[in-house]
Amino acid sequence: MTTYCEVARGHEFHGPYHDTEYGFPIADDDRLFERLILEINQAGLSWLTILKKREHFTRAYHDFDIARVARYTARDEARLLADAGIIRNRLKVKAAIENARRIQGLQTSHGSFADWLDAHHPLDRAEWQKLFKQTFTFTGGEIVHEFLLSTGYLPGAHVETCPVYAKVLRKRPPWYRR
Repeated sequence: MTTYCEVARGHEFHGPYHDTEYGFPIADDDRLFERLILEINQAGLSWLTILKKREHFTRAYHDFDIARVARYTARDEARLLADAGIIRNRLKVKAAIENARRIQGLQTSHGSFADWLDAHHPLDRAEWQKLFKQTFTFTGGEIVHEFLLSTGYLPGAHVETCPVYAKVLRKRPPWYRR
């Protein structure tokens, strides 16, 4: 079985993401929101498609500024749906806006999105999926799993023989802290 670690090695898009982001813990709420939105947009598509469009997503969603996205109006939604640089799927666009608003609620109740995640850690994959389904919109099982893997809340982003695995461990991802 080929692993992401093998596929990513030396790849123009996968390589940098794999080597510097995938599986590393994230504490910044806007970066966590970015990862959630990118994972939602990946549904039904390849991760390579999302990585190639990432700069467009960043501009279109104002650097994933949660407060700004939460204030988006129907005009912003129309702007996003007309932007060929991103995935123009109405459900995914609406999910980004609604999830920004829901994250603001988590920030009010828990201090931050990261604190909310930490407050629920550790959960197993099924428990995380149930929690995300209750809390967010457009977050199916694979979206939740990949979000949690990519942000260090679940183990398995890298195989132990991957040189990046040791770098991730030095950052003490949540799954490793248990």
